[in-house]
Amino acid sequence: MESKLLLNTKEAASFLGISTATIYRMEKKGLVASVRTPGGQRRFSKKILEEYLKESSNIEAPQNPSKYKRTLLTIKEPETAYGSKVEKVFSQKTVKAKAKTNPYFHSNLIWIYNGDFLKTTAIEEKSVDLIITSPPYNVDIKYNSHDDRMSYKDYLSFTKLWLAKCYALSKDDGRFCLNIPLDKNKGGQQSVCADITTIAKEVGWTYHSTIIWNEQNISRRTAWGSWLSASAPYVIAPVEVIVVFYKNSWKKTSGSRKSDITKEEFIEWTNGVWTFSGESKKRVGHPSPFPVELPKRCVKLFSFVGDTVVDPFLGSGSTLIACYLTRRRGIGIDIDRNYCKLAKQRLNKECEINQNKFTLKTKTKIA
Repeated sequence: MESKLLLNTKEAASFLGISTATIYRMEKKGLVASVRTPGGQRRFSKKILEEYLKESSNIEAPQNPSKYKRTLLTIKEPETAYGSKVEKVFSQKTVKAKAKTNPYFHSNLIWIYNGDFLKTTAIEEKSVDLIITSPPYNVDIKYNSHDDRMSYKDYLSFTKLWLAKCYALSKDDGRFCLNIPLDKNKGGQQSVCADITTIAKEVGWTYHSTIIWNEQNISRRTAWGSWLSASAPYVIAPVEVIVVFYKNSWKKTSGSRKSDITKEEFIEWTNGVWTFSGESKKRVGHPSPFPVELPKRCVKLFSFVGDTVVDPFLGSGSTLIACYLTRRRGIGIDIDRNYCKLAKQRLNKECEINQNKFTLKTKTKIA
């Protein structure tokens, strides 16, 4: 077994020192991921299991599956941009962690939660149709709650944790639109898009496509390096990307659900290059807002009316504005209470949502 790169279920369970029943549950929770052979058998990457053991300082799991309800699997995670080490405790049916389940704000089909996405229990597993987000870029942007300047290795470790959480919350035909930079040159050249795409696939996501977003207004940026010399020139791409993933199945069965995208929108938006301006930091009051146009396109192109859409890094609330305007159930989470307040204010202003005016009319799989 030592020389094998891929392990079957029994070998992987033995490698972790747990039962096969437990590793199935870990996979379901998004803690480990497997690939399938042409015959449908699971195969686990030995390298990923080794990394998992390194990240987990303590693992306690029952060998007897009948005891699983009474015994918890405890995982201590590495430090993240959001503070000290976080301990998450997983049981068979729920995630036990200190997180508020009461919304900071809700009105009609919109929910805002103030808390750490990694610890939230407000959203049921396999209940989300579409995830749209723009996570911290780790390029030293000054947010209220933290400085966006982790080491690149720590940043990728943090990314792996929340990508796995997103995977666990998504339905089997769930989709994921991830707005990230193509690359970064602060603190050294890094292929951000390629690295995060690789991590997303490691935790279980399947890559579908990449949309290039030409912001237009960032073309003035320069990265010349050695001016007029071949000595050490730098190249910068004045674009961002929206990487599209799906969980198990790309095709969705509409049933009674309806699409609201027009013919003109469909033709334009299925072109993989989107051109529209970014959002003003000063106007919105957030250091890195994205325009409502971005999530609006993703929502209408990749989901049906009435679907549940989640943004785990809500920020200024652009995703929820798009959800409200397109009649989707929008759930946003942000660790910074000030940004939750900002998102609420934008919803009140741009959508005329008033917390006292609307009541909760439909049930969703949350809380």
